[in-house]
Amino acid sequence: MNKLKDKVAIITGANSGIGLATAKLFLKEGAKVVLSGRRQEALDEVAENLEGDFITVKADVAIAEDNKRLIQKATEHYGNIDILFLNAGIAKPIPTTDITEAHFDEIININVKGPILAIKEALPSINDGGTILFTNSVVHQKGFDGLGVYSASKGALRAYSRVLTSEVKSRGIRVNSIAPGPIETPLYGKMDLPMDVVQEMGKGFAEQVPLGRFGTSEEVANAALFLASDEASYINGIEIEVDGGLSQI
Repeated sequence: MNKLKDKVAIITGANSGIGLATAKLFLKEGAKVVLSGRRQEALDEVAENLEGDFITVKADVAIAEDNKRLIQKATEHYGNIDILFLNAGIAKPIPTTDITEAHFDEIININVKGPILAIKEALPSINDGGTILFTNSVVHQKGFDGLGVYSASKGALRAYSRVLTSEVKSRGIRVNSIAPGPIETPLYGKMDLPMDVVQEMGKGFAEQVPLGRFGTSEEVANAALFLASDEASYINGIEIEVDGGLSQI
């Protein structure tokens, strides 16, 4: 139960879903965890039920100054970083004919600009041999109606991760991505769609999955733990699908 003993991990989007499940697992495995999220009340709520060595930092990854403050507070409290898990993201379906500049900017700022700026701020403080993880998505591998901007943002993140893998190779930092399929997370409740539409969309996704169900946040967290641990010491530059086979058929 000590796969990450004394490792310092930062997790963005950690107040719910995949981020929170990963924070719990990392703490269980001995890591010191910095949980970041946009809403202080949500961070305060989850902090009441966590055990281990952790702090919470309110930060919006889409804001450059928030990324600076997140890294500053993390390093002031724990020192250098071993694991940077860039998990925060949003998905708001909208057909191409209805895309607005505001919609485009919101998705790209949170899903692409945020992780890139966070990495820029964090790199000087990431230990050689450390790990950078992205939460990506299988949406950039298949075409899902209404998810054009979201898919584009995840495709951009995958392309960026390949470049980053090369740029940090001299320091032995591993860069990997997790691409979830349909996962039971609060993300689906944040799509600005009526609940019956969301439920129908979810049903459609589940029917396409060979395993015939949604995944859980804990199943994605298990993949994050593996990639962050020494068990994945020779795994670098990949994107691993946690999607019940959705992207493979």
